Amino acid sequence: MIDTNVDGFKVMKSFSLKNKTARFIKQLFYISIITMLFSACSSSDSESNNNESDYYFKATLDGRKINFYNANFQASGNDNRFEYIILGGSEAPYPKTAGEQLPPSLDFEIWKIGGNITAGTYSTPAELEMVARYAVQTANGTILYSTRAADDVFIVKIESISKNGIKGTFSGKVRNLESGVAVEVTDGSFNLPDSDIINP
Repeated sequence: MIDTNVDGFKVMKSFSLKNKTARFIKQLFYISIITMLFSACSSSDSESNNNESDYYFKATLDGRKINFYNANFQASGNDNRFEYIILGGSEAPYPKTAGEQLPPSLDFEIWKIGGNITAGTYSTPAELEMVARYAVQTANGTILYSTRAADDVFIVKIESISKNGIKGTFSGKVRNLESGVAVEVTDGSFNLPDSDIINP
């Protein structure tokens, strides 16, 4: 009798340990699944935040709204000053095959050597070292529109500029000096990080 009870007790104890072990393994399994789900969610959240960034370079050119690709802001200067800035982008992604024609591009630059480019309004032709360009690639070469014509005005309003990036608006005219044809740039706006290419 005693032996049977002891054996029964051992069986119960063994069964109970197996149940506890099984429950523990099951809990570990569920915890690991939940952990993987949370880490997957957080990584996909951060990936979606990167893909849906707040950065942009866009404008309307002769009535065509364009969200530019390969947009970039670069700056340089001495003593933590911005003596030179350039912003630009292309109308389409760069071709992946060598020899394919590059898409049209728009850019503008401001120079203030010895000075400092800060938040404010800059325009051609008042800023002698400022230029805007629209370049259209063709089989016969580049058709260049720029602000080199004295009566064409191109305005850039910088809302903020720092080592982190630049934000503002722009509008104006760029003209091909050979044909005299002008391209009207309206509703231009930008919010770009320093030196990082956005919308590649």
